[in-house]
Amino acid sequence: MEKKSKMAWENYTQQDKDELFAYSERYRQFISNNKTERECVISMIEEAKKHGYVDAEEYIKNSTPLKAGDKIYANYNDKTLIMFCIGKEDMEKGMNLLGAHIDSPRLDLKPNPLYEDHNLAMLKTHYYGGVKKYQWVAMPLALHGVVVKKDGTVVNIEIGEDPQDPVLGISDLLIHLAAEQMDKKLKDAIKGEDLNICLGTLPLDTEEKDKKEKVKANILKLLNDKYGICEEDFFSSELQVVPAGMARDYGVDRSMIIGYGQDDRSCSYASFEAQLEVTNPQKTTVCVLVDKEEIGSVGASGMHSKFFENTIAEILGLQDGYSDIKLRRTLAHSKMLSSDVTVGYDPNFPSAVEEKNTAYFGKGVVFMRYTGSRGKSGSNESNAEYVAYLRNIMDDNNVIWQTGELGRIDLGGGGTIAYILAQYGMDVIDCGVPVHSMHAPWEITSKVDLYEMRKAYVAFLKYA
Repeated sequence: MEKKSKMAWENYTQQDKDELFAYSERYRQFISNNKTERECVISMIEEAKKHGYVDAEEYIKNSTPLKAGDKIYANYNDKTLIMFCIGKEDMEKGMNLLGAHIDSPRLDLKPNPLYEDHNLAMLKTHYYGGVKKYQWVAMPLALHGVVVKKDGTVVNIEIGEDPQDPVLGISDLLIHLAAEQMDKKLKDAIKGEDLNICLGTLPLDTEEKDKKEKVKANILKLLNDKYGICEEDFFSSELQVVPAGMARDYGVDRSMIIGYGQDDRSCSYASFEAQLEVTNPQKTTVCVLVDKEEIGSVGASGMHSKFFENTIAEILGLQDGYSDIKLRRTLAHSKMLSSDVTVGYDPNFPSAVEEKNTAYFGKGVVFMRYTGSRGKSGSNESNAEYVAYLRNIMDDNNVIWQTGELGRIDLGGGGTIAYILAQYGMDVIDCGVPVHSMHAPWEITSKVDLYEMRKAYVAFLKYA
């Protein structure tokens, strides 16, 4: 394992570094421009079409047989995306899958969010996923999402990203009056119900002397003028509050990236690019990008949904014909990398990890045999044979890799989608990059780890 302890940078030629920085810039632009799961799916489909991918619905509608080399995608409500490159082998012999999630911790607007309080127009929010609530105050925020009107018209909303846009925010209590707040535990200093967004203070210019809530009325007028929506339309909306601004190079040496949503868009973007790179594979390759992982993979667009299984059934039906046993064999014989991030050793918090079994910035992609908490509760644990299989692929393809656990035993823990796919009997392991400030509004990754992760995914998909 000695070679794995070296910094990955030390193994690179100038050409390697040029490719690394080019990939990092593509990734940085992607996470800057796609901060919701809907934005990710729409952007990825647009790019996939340029690489020859076709909507699976066209094949299904016309009962068009699938053949080796065909590239198709399935889109579920712009929240979950599955991409296939059909292989030469029968799918019953198994597929090579990459699975990641494209949702991230954020603040969602409540169903009835808009109100006025002492001439301040405000929005009520409900946090999504595991967040430290105090991290979301006193910083510029943006509003992303869609409003669906009664007639079915979908209106896209984005406020706070263009340099000419205003930004939104949540105020914090001034230090001069914060003695009681400062005595509280961190988790209690800012309550969930305190995460209210300030929208404005300008009252509606009206001759109605008895008009109430003029500031709120002015906000509604501005929204109606620009987007054609009314207050009731908020109920049929999916609007998310996220950090405003572009992802940035991090560090004087530009060796890292700081940006919103790197858990798990660092892995989902690498999975997407790896899938695009594969053509005419021996085994069918699949890229699965799902929603709702941050809240338990539930709902119609989460990994627990039957959407994935149903789509595989449809694909089999367009080949030699569907049967339940074919579906079960296809899934059971498949191999998967559950593409998700892990903790990176942080000199500011060394006691959170056990140094011999944690991941480090600059040492490549990370394989985690299990996540979970305490006595491996809630985890998928990869078998030794599968780990050996992956070691061979990585070393044969000069991928720099390391191993890690999600923190010190009994300190906490977490999970991924790995255990859900493992229920089919397929081999699954977690594989991603180490992150600093995970689940904070701004997360940090190492460019060299991002690059090695992409290499690992390509090597895995192409291996037969």
